[in-house]
Formats: sequence, structure tokens, C-alpha cells
Amino acid sequence: MSIISKKITNKFGQIKRPYITEKATFLVGNKYPIYTFEVVPEANKAEVAKAIKLKYNVTPVKVNIVSLPTKKVIVRGKKGTKSAVKKAYVFLKPGDKIDLI
Repeated sequence: MSIISKKITNKFGQIKRPYITEKATFLVGNKYPIYTFEVVPEANKAEVAKAIKLKYNVTPVKVNIVSLPTKKVIVRGKKGTKSAVKKAYVFLKPGDKIDLI
């Protein structure tokens, strides 16, 4: 019997998509740009850094990972939940840039 890995990977490793919010846009405009990405729940810092280097051809200075828990919300009188998300903050050198479009 073989063991099948449950690790979810795509062409670029552990990155799902850029996480575009007002705060994330503000962080990109700093002297030291910080880009935010949504990553798979099993991702770690080394895998995210490798995927960023492979996809965008820039070397991150450091990577921070934040896990956001599931939250209960009420929208238009109906109860629901917001999904849990794992985000990666990717710090770049001054002058480095990632084109997200």
C-alpha cells in the first residue's frame, strides 16, 4: 500500500493568487515593497519564496505567513461564514517590483 501526499500544488508551488485589498495596495507603495498572496494551507515560508522566485523572477528578502481563522458574519439578515485564509507577506528589496496584472 502506498501513501499518497495530500499536498496541493500548482504550476508555481504554493501560491493561489494575489491578495488585493486596500491595506495590501498601501504596502506595495512603500520604499520597501511588500506583496500579499493567498497560499495553500500547507505552505511554508521556503516554498512560498521559491514559488515567488520561479513565477515573478524576483528574490524575496523575507516571507511572513499569517493564518486568518473562519469568521461568522451576517449579511442582509442571513447568517454565514467567511472562509479561513492563509496569507503570505513577501518583502522585496527597494526597486524590485512584481507586475500582478
